[in-house]
Amino acid sequence: MSVLIALRFLHFTSLMLVFGACMFRPLLLVHPSQMGRLRNLIDPLVCLLAALALISGVAWLFAVAYELDGSLDMALVRRVLAETFFGKVWTLHLFACVAVLVCLRLPHPKLQVVARPLSALALATLAPVGHAAMLEGAAGTWLVINQLIHLLCVGAWLGGLMLLMFVLARPGDQDLRMVLGRFSGVGCVLVAGMLITGLINTRALTGTFLPLPGQSGFATVLAIKLALVLAMLGLALWHRRQLARGPLDIHGFKRTVTLEWACGLGAVAAVALLGTLAPTPLT
Repeated sequence: MSVLIALRFLHFTSLMLVFGACMFRPLLLVHPSQMGRLRNLIDPLVCLLAALALISGVAWLFAVAYELDGSLDMALVRRVLAETFFGKVWTLHLFACVAVLVCLRLPHPKLQVVARPLSALALATLAPVGHAAMLEGAAGTWLVINQLIHLLCVGAWLGGLMLLMFVLARPGDQDLRMVLGRFSGVGCVLVAGMLITGLINTRALTGTFLPLPGQSGFATVLAIKLALVLAMLGLALWHRRQLARGPLDIHGFKRTVTLEWACGLGAVAAVALLGTLAPTPLT
């Protein structure tokens, strides 16, 4: 079980960072002085993350098959892919991961653009294989859509924060206030989207919007995740307030952006654990 949790965390994190980096690249890497300098650092990292997403996705498949039978039988893996809902979705998911890696690895500008919708597809195909799949009919469909939006918001924000940390570390001669203003405006929307869709998921799975620690193991992890997302929202609003005030404290922004990114990683770790726990109705 601990191996599956670690694989889920690695897969979610790497794929989200790839998606967010692809989405925020046109917004943050626009200054000519940055085009070559930062991309020489970022592009290899994003390729590495895409490779990690693919490897951990394959390992996740084998871990699921192992939990079913206690062995790593290739015949069982093929049956999981061909005969289960998880397997059919996961086949599409892995194809999307491969396509993202190919697009990022080949040095062609148009392929870099294609990587954005492909990484969104890879992230979106995680939605139907989570707890949302437990519900049937229209309720299940809407919950999958809600989870899809939740994953895209989280991924865009985490990857965007990673990109922003690179920009703050090597600002060059660009106007950081303008860059931070663009990022902050989009960021507040994304974090609010994370919070709203996360609360909807919580209500659908537990019967309450605010689970309390101690009610159950599932509720405790959910409460921790909610606290981390609220901390991210608070930091995002604080960033907007600081931008509207006097001179920029770049070192302060570096610290708080790093803290916000760490909160996001903590929330993803909570998601990785939640996927292995059974939801407990609290009302």
